Amino acid sequence: MFDLSPILEEHKDKLIAIAFLDHETEADYFLNADESLHPASTIKVHVMMEVFRQANEGRFSLDDRLTIFNSFPSLVDRSPFTVDENDDSEKTLYARRGETETIHELTRLMIVRSSNLATNILFDKVGVENVNGFVQALGIEGVTIQRFIDDKAAYRRGLNSKATARGLTQTMDLIARKKVVSEKASEAIIEILLGQEFNESIPALLPNYVKVAHKTGWDSNVYHDTGIVFPPDRKPYLLSIMTRGFTEAQELEAHACMANISKLIYESVL
Repeated sequence: MFDLSPILEEHKDKLIAIAFLDHETEADYFLNADESLHPASTIKVHVMMEVFRQANEGRFSLDDRLTIFNSFPSLVDRSPFTVDENDDSEKTLYARRGETETIHELTRLMIVRSSNLATNILFDKVGVENVNGFVQALGIEGVTIQRFIDDKAAYRRGLNSKATARGLTQTMDLIARKKVVSEKASEAIIEILLGQEFNESIPALLPNYVKVAHKTGWDSNVYHDTGIVFPPDRKPYLLSIMTRGFTEAQELEAHACMANISKLIYESVL
């Protein structure tokens, strides 16, 4: 469907996984879409979904406030660990420990600034097992969520969350079709995703009038982006790009690779 061969040839020593679905034509495209990869921060979308599910059930209000803290139980032995501020792209919460913030704002920070600390505070509130349970109940393939963010003891033992490009696109498809929790909740989720502040990949080379509701993720040698692209005057399409093999020193190259794939797909669709 798309001639990605020049890009794939340029990065033939890297794994590139793509899952595309067009709501306008129902066309799809998959490349290495079932390759299981470390999902990095893309799973924060699934945490957000569970937050909205529990709020919809009346377990709490999104306006309720949670105490900001930084001590979480390891999956290995329940021993406490802290989130490393130096590895977090959102810094403001660390200076506010002991204060409170609304669940909605913590959810927003988790997505638009990819806050690891906000993610773990929300994991603590809604339960890792409940996030994973909701993913499975929705029938999302290839996505498993096991532990808090930055649980290094679990990471060393290979106890990690997993995702595939197909699973991430299924996630975005459900959100775009407004089938996550409710139409109102799905619209609120999209609104938060539209506020994403890291736009170096899927949106980077698209016209500035094209809205993209998306979530990035990166960690050592993986760089990902998954989202809903809203071209004007047509239905949206879903695109997930996952990569493995780009080093931290090749971060700009990783983003450029995904941006060029996104641009080529956009131009082919339009």
